[in-house]
Amino acid sequence: MDLQLRDRAFIITGGSDGLGLATAHRLAAEGARVAICGRDEERLARAVTGLAGLPGDVIGVRADVRETGDLAALVERTLERFGRLDGVMNNAGKSAAGAFADLGDDEILADHELKVLAMVRLTRLALPHLRERGGAVLNSLAISAKAPAAGSLPTSASRAAGLAWTKAMAQELAGDGVRVNAVLIGYVDSDQWVRAARDAGQEYADFTGALAERLRIPMGRLGRSEEFADVAAFLLSPRASYVTGAAVNVDGGFSPVP
Repeated sequence: MDLQLRDRAFIITGGSDGLGLATAHRLAAEGARVAICGRDEERLARAVTGLAGLPGDVIGVRADVRETGDLAALVERTLERFGRLDGVMNNAGKSAAGAFADLGDDEILADHELKVLAMVRLTRLALPHLRERGGAVLNSLAISAKAPAAGSLPTSASRAAGLAWTKAMAQELAGDGVRVNAVLIGYVDSDQWVRAARDAGQEYADFTGALAERLRIPMGRLGRSEEFADVAAFLLSPRASYVTGAAVNVDGGFSPVP
């Protein structure tokens, strides 16, 4: 399927590794132009180098998504390079989960600023340009937004807030031709599981296979970043032109909430 992404321009926060980088690869492979951002300049440079040779054009912009000035500069740099903006993927975040009784206000506020306020601010900055072209916003969330588990705070609360923003913005912006969707991940291959397997003295496949069995993931394995990227690229593309307000689980059937 041609996703009709050639020459369209996108911003991906948290794009220097993991799900963001996989999505940048998928978009660039389709001929899209992508600005990825992150705080680590060396990691950004490696990511851009790794994407060289694809049909699309990729740039790396050093930005801390908690800083409004950095986000404004990210949008400006994207427009300077590509001359347009067709979509934004809000993907910045990190694991932050623990027992409720151990959480302080500072931890809760920091997680909300990183995962919710950054999403709101970048979407606000991008909105005038998205309105020009009937663009798309995609929020990378987690299945805990729908089904929070014990020990999942403050992340589950931030992700639930992100889902509420997604649904409300989708309703409000549909009349402007701007679509807003979310992808909710379950357990996906990542460096944290590589480290955990190494610490346990196990082969990665054996470790993650046992993890999937213990978690009772119906598909019997962890997800792959490319599987997330395929869904994300579709939702950002014109081929999803009648999809807005959706929250798509990419979790191998793990979540009890559809």
